[in-house]
Amino acid sequence: MVQKVDGVEFRMGEPFDFGFLERFGRVFKVFDDQDSGNICFGTERDGKRYFVKFAGARTARCPGEPGEAVERLKASVPVYRELCHPNLIRLIEAGDMGGGFGMVFEWADGDCMGRMYPEGHERFMALPLKARMEVFRRVLDFLEYVHSRGYLAVDFYDGSIMYDFESGKTTVCDVDFFVKKPYVNTMGRMWGSSIFMSPEEFRMGAEIDEVTNVYTAGAMAFALLGGYSRERKDWPLGDGLYELASRAVSDDRNNRPQSVRELRESWRELENLL
Repeated sequence: MVQKVDGVEFRMGEPFDFGFLERFGRVFKVFDDQDSGNICFGTERDGKRYFVKFAGARTARCPGEPGEAVERLKASVPVYRELCHPNLIRLIEAGDMGGGFGMVFEWADGDCMGRMYPEGHERFMALPLKARMEVFRRVLDFLEYVHSRGYLAVDFYDGSIMYDFESGKTTVCDVDFFVKKPYVNTMGRMWGSSIFMSPEEFRMGAEIDEVTNVYTAGAMAFALLGGYSRERKDWPLGDGLYELASRAVSDDRNNRPQSVRELRESWRELENLL
């Protein structure tokens, strides 16, 4: 079904009263195509913009009961607070609201550059290689910081990242499923985009650790720089960086760099040789 708030139409699984959003101003954008069970709103009040993430309504793509989405969203609050970083969207408040649970962030300008957002993705891939390489450096820096804080990146892919084409700023906008170390796969196939997931993220009982996230980082390199292709002919940089990215996405964990820091330092050394 289609619902409307402040003149903005969006899809829902069933009607829901979003009157509580008035506290955060006028709704100017709705993100309704989420498989997490959340629905997100861009709002504006007194010249300031906010990003409101809400669980508790039956969304168009809700994978289960709204209450399950509420519990998942509540569990993500300490992650955003403990991973406060210049490249992570800033959490302002979180709590019960509107019969569900909401998180309110500062609005971050930019476009998601994952291929599920074709317009933003095409525009991003048209950027000069130097600009896309800088985004990848920011990703590596953020992942290293995540591990320094005792966390693991789960469900992290290019759709978790926004790029501001005006300022060049990179913003990580979704760390909802990041988890504390140590962690074991209790699901079989875990949350995430399969292109960015290591073999252990599909295997029940497998250890999920920093080497797992090295795979994610390598897959991110191919996505941002090679247009998802892992063929040498589609790689725009030198052989050394291609071989390093290929090692990072090896199915054999022992072939991968054994930490994000090792990957980042090796990457920078090879970049300096270009």
